[in-house]
Amino acid sequence: MSRLHLHTERHAMERVGWLRAAVLGANDGIVSTSSLVVGVAAASADHAAILSAGVAGLVAGALSMAAGEYVSVSSQSDTEAADLAREKQELATLPEQELNELAAIYEARGLSPALARQVAEELTAKDALAAHARDELGIVGHLSANPLQAAVTSAITFAIGAVVPLAAVILTPPSLILVVTMVVTTLGLAVLGGLGGWVGGASVLRAGVRVVFWGVLAMAITSAVGFVFGQVV
Repeated sequence: MSRLHLHTERHAMERVGWLRAAVLGANDGIVSTSSLVVGVAAASADHAAILSAGVAGLVAGALSMAAGEYVSVSSQSDTEAADLAREKQELATLPEQELNELAAIYEARGLSPALARQVAEELTAKDALAAHARDELGIVGHLSANPLQAAVTSAITFAIGAVVPLAAVILTPPSLILVVTMVVTTLGLAVLGGLGGWVGGASVLRAGVRVVFWGVLAMAITSAVGFVFGQVV
């Protein structure tokens, strides 16, 4: 007698909920704080002013990221809940039409009409709302919005990312802050991008280059603004 051997697979998509918030938070923490530090340093500010600006940027940025992520993801969660409520109502009042709709979805994906109908009937008998949520609305349990998770993850990772340029400011002589901060930040962005690509199962090199490019561009622009402002003042 042959046996069916099952194995458990873990895919990168299972981590997309917290991974997106983590990468966004850490990247924003590094880029925004380093850009702030570089801009202030380019304006010829003293060491204390640069450090104060960096710390203020860390605190304000972490709180802003948490609030922004919570509001944004809450909106997504509310939309999902509204769609599920509407679908539940339609299943109660229009069961045959909903069954036909589900069968049509499976048929459009390549199943024969008879098999699509059979699959729709069996899934409807087991859990009609779950079937419609997944195959009609695209709502999958482990990918659904989690506002609190996104807010906490973003705030923590923002603070961690912001520590990178702040450490450069604390440990570097005032005359070298501008250069060292840019170098350290670039390396930090490369590591962050590569790590995000690796955890997400994507290309490490491509992810690293993408993050570094936009981070360096942001620092260059703020450095130029700070330099011009410092000359004018």
